[in-house]
Amino acid sequence: MVDEKFPAEVLSDAVVLYSDSAILKARLTAPKMEHYLEKEPYVELTEGINLVFYSEDGEITSHLTANYAINYERQDRMEAKGDVVFINEVGEKLNTEHLIWNQKEERIYSEEFVKITTADEIIWGEGFESNQSFTNFKIKHIKGTILVED
Repeated sequence: MVDEKFPAEVLSDAVVLYSDSAILKARLTAPKMEHYLEKEPYVELTEGINLVFYSEDGEITSHLTANYAINYERQDRMEAKGDVVFINEVGEKLNTEHLIWNQKEERIYSEEFVKITTADEIIWGEGFESNQSFTNFKIKHIKGTILVED
């Protein structure tokens, strides 16, 4: 017999707001959201996500989209998978297949292949970490065309 899990809640056209001390930090929208009340509760977003991050002033700082995501509630950790695109406020773009958002630490990272496109360069690497606004990032095992100015 297969041990099937069924969601406790299923939402269509879901909108979730993440805040801290009444300050909006992020806004997530998803066509479908399934909430599982397991030993380790989680939310599965099987039809894609659109996640927008905000500064304390309410300005958009970055934007994340993916084909799939899973949010582990007790761990304050979300994993985005499948055609993940992360764009910051100056238009720098990250592409990868797997990205993790640590909500407590306000940090985003990946151990997978990443491609970052800026106005002047394209950088590839295996592994990446950044603040959640994607303004201060580090690429591991870097490769690519990098503009170096004197």
